[in-house]
Amino acid sequence: MRRYETIFIADNDLSEEDRSPIFEKLKDLTQQHNGLLVMVDEWKSKKLAYEIKKKARGYYVRLDYCGSGILVNEIERFFRIDDRILKYMTVLLDKDVDIEAVKEEIAAAEKTQADETESSEAKPEAEPEAEPEAKPEAEPEAKPDAESKDDESEPETLENK
Repeated sequence: MRRYETIFIADNDLSEEDRSPIFEKLKDLTQQHNGLLVMVDEWKSKKLAYEIKKKARGYYVRLDYCGSGILVNEIERFFRIDDRILKYMTVLLDKDVDIEAVKEEIAAAEKTQADETESSEAKPEAEPEAEPEAKPEAEPEAKPDAESKDDESEPETLENK
């Protein structure tokens, strides 16, 4: 099984309810073709470098998944048919991937995300009052070098030399 990454740009005018069927369809496609959807990374709305279908902004999404070439063909076919998708690009990350290692990676990522959520919720409660630190004594300023002395003068050009 191979590991792929697909980045696609959806129409920015779509609401969250209009965007969710796209993600559901992608999940269904990966399950139908015995693939594994590792991660759906939503980069949110960004300005496009150039207009695509008369749109100046797009909703960027990164998919990380494992599957066969048939799965990639089906996902790209879905993107070509669906007018809500402005652009897409698929890249092969790894030719031979161990599914068990990928599942462990997913579990570890979910665990760290859960830990971060718990620590961010617990942090405001246990925040101790910080005492203002004493400022260290001012160190004497270093004398300017001959090189930095030229900074104030005219920049060197061929004519000045």
